[in-house]
Amino acid sequence: MTTSTAVSLLRWLRRQLREPSPLRERLEAAIANDDPDEARRIVANAPFNDAQRRHVERLLDEWESGTR
Repeated sequence: MTTSTAVSLLRWLRRQLREPSPLRERLEAAIANDDPDEARRIVANAPFNDAQRRHVERLLDEWESGTR
């Protein structure tokens, strides 16, 4: 993952999930372990609204395009 994409994804995640939670911890671990597939599985079940989901999906797409 590019540094800017990782920073954007982590900042977005921390703004949306202000309180530490199992969801946030799992997403942070997926990012730290450079595992976009796991992040997508987690996000698929996250309680995000449509705009949030589109935004995080775009960030995940950027991440995946940089890892392949």
